Order: sequence, then C-alpha cells, then structure tokens
Amino acid sequence: MDLFDKCRNFTRADEAKASGNYPYFHAIEESEGPVVQIEGRKIIMAGSNNYLGLTTHPKVKEAAINAVKKYGSGCSGSRYLTGTLDLHVELEARLAKFFGKEDCLLFSTGYQTAQGIIPTLVQHGDFVVSDKDNHACIVVGNLMANGANALIDQNSQTIVRYKHNDMQHLETVISKLPLESGKLIVSDGVFSTSGEIVNLPDMVKIAKKYNARVLVDDAHAVGVIGKGGRGTASHYNLEAETDLTMGTFSKTFASLGGFVVGDKVVINFLKHQASALMFSASPTPASVASALAALDVLETHPEFIDKLMRNARKMREGLKSLGFRVGEHDSAVVPVIIGDTDKVLLMWKHLFDAGVFVNAFIRPGVPPGMEMLRTSYMSTHEDKHLDKILDVFSVVGKRLGVIN
Repeated sequence: MDLFDKCRNFTRADEAKASGNYPYFHAIEESEGPVVQIEGRKIIMAGSNNYLGLTTHPKVKEAAINAVKKYGSGCSGSRYLTGTLDLHVELEARLAKFFGKEDCLLFSTGYQTAQGIIPTLVQHGDFVVSDKDNHACIVVGNLMANGANALIDQNSQTIVRYKHNDMQHLETVISKLPLESGKLIVSDGVFSTSGEIVNLPDMVKIAKKYNARVLVDDAHAVGVIGKGGRGTASHYNLEAETDLTMGTFSKTFASLGGFVVGDKVVINFLKHQASALMFSASPTPASVASALAALDVLETHPEFIDKLMRNARKMREGLKSLGFRVGEHDSAVVPVIIGDTDKVLLMWKHLFDAGVFVNAFIRPGVPPGMEMLRTSYMSTHEDKHLDKILDVFSVVGKRLGVIN
C-alpha cells in the first residue's frame, strides 16, 4: 500500500468536472459585492458570507491600504514574540467593549481560533460537550483536546456529543459526567449550513445546573443577529451568562482572522498557553485594520443589519412560495434543501449558467437527505438582484422537476 494510492483512487472531483457540474474553486475575477465576475461573466453572488457587504466599503479598503503603508505587508512573527502591533491591541480592546466582556484575544484565522481555545482549556479529566452539527473547526479542536489527553491516559475520552440543538439530549449526556470534572459546552451560535440559531437559554440553564462553561461560535451571527449585530448571546439577552464567544473576521468584518472574548483571567490563560496563538504568525496589518474599520461601520450603521435581514426574509419567503423546501430560521443563511447529490450539482450548474452563484453542500458536509443549495445574503443586495435570483430559481427548479 502506497501512501498516495488514496490520492490516485480519488476520482469524484474529476468526474464532476467532466460532467460540467463541478461547483468548487471557481475563480472570482472582479467583485462589486452583490455582483462578481467569473469566467468573464457577471454573476449575482448569492453564496457569500460578506453579510454587510463591507469587503468593498471605501472605509474598509482605505484602512487596509493605509495599514500596509505604515506597517508593511506582514508581522513576521507570532503575537507572543515580535508580531504584536498596536493595531492588534486596539482591536482587542474594541471587541471586548463591543461584546460587553472584560478582554479579547485575536487569532490568525477563525478556523484556528477553536484550535486555540478548546484543547487549551479542556485538559486531562475535563470534557468538551459538543453539538453533533458543529462547524469543522470545533470538531478539529475537540479532536486535538482528545488526542492530547489520550497521551496522558490512553483510556481517556474527552469528547461527548449531543444531538443537534437538542437540549434534552444535552442534559442526558452531561448528567452522566462526573460533577467535579471541568466541562465546556460548545455550539455554533448560528449554524453555518442550516442558518438555525442555537437554543442558548436552555443551554445556559443546563450549564449552570451541571457546573459547565459555555463557548459559542458566532461566525455567522455577528453583524446578523443580536442588538447592533452583537450575536447570539445578545439575541437572547444572555451576555453575562455566556462565558466565551468566538468569531471570525472573514464574514461581517470583511477581513481574515479570528477572536474570542471572555473574562480577563481566561483570556490571559489562553494568551500564554494556546499553541495555536504562540506558534502562528499574527494577523497581518491590513487584516486587522480592515476589521477595525468594519467594526466602525457596524457600530455607526445599524441600518445595514436591518437591510440584510429584510433581504434574507424576502428570499426565504420567496423561495418557499415557489415550492422549495427552505430552512425556516431567521438568519442570513437560507438553505434550499434538495436531498440528492446529483440533482444538487446539476441544479447548481443550471443556476450558474443563468447568472446566479450559490453553494452546493453535499455529503459528507451534510447528512444524507439534506443535500442542499446554500444561499446567503448581503445588505448590499438590491431588489433587482433578489428578484433575478428568484426568477432563476423558479425556471431552473421547474426545468429539473424540483418544484412544480
């Protein structure tokens, strides 16, 4: 058995490319926000996580340019050593204040943030209690914690999973853990595939009952739900009861990087113990400056959030009225569930050819029967864009027999 045999035997992507229905890695040549250019054609973007449309905002672009002029293109070191700029410190202070927490810590990517938090906090004898449908970054963070603890005790089992957003099952599994053990309940705030919002009120009650802490990943919640876009804890008025909130700069904050906010003592521990922070180059000056500028816009223009949610609600109701099976959750993610991989790929191609870009989610990224076209919306979408998307979905859906 050669290590690379698995690579030679992997033909699924090539088969999709040969059929013309390959939906991944299409290069964007120009971007105006809601409209992009791909393969020389103008395409309406209905699959971006650029929720407030700030990647093309003049203030955000200007901040990135000015940061490069002042600091250069990179930091050439980790935050722990030579890679901390005054920009990093400023953004951490601003985010802590924005979320109503004592302190904040930046990471180089949102994906990496979970790998910095979970294995650092969940040590030998502790447990991470995780939603079955959590994002891959959380899954990897869980596995890292489990692997590290297994080096100490090969019989150690650190990860406990519960059924998706099922608080009754969460209580069932957590009640079986030793009361004296450390426990971290981890969940997406807004689930990236379905757009569903976690049942945080019941989760917090269970956490208090069983002496657990709560970490919420608000990658798809910040700038979307909560007061002024402050995310899931704010959405439920549970800011004080939610121990840690992590997030990313790659969506609402129109940049690249990640963060976690919480109590100062916890952030200080992560700052000096998290290998994902200590052994990674720090976020670039342009990335941090862009996120700072995006935060300025978010704080001063709450109407952007109102427009985003109006757009998402219009599309949810519009797609539903056409006869599509649509996720009902009130977020910026509106999944159109098809339930068949081949039909998802074929429908993606027809939509793309008609000038609409969406995301094809197939197994193993989603469970069997949940294969979908994931759509997501921006505050910069205008009615002319949304109406065109609905028209194209209607024509393609009828052509392929997905709707009547």
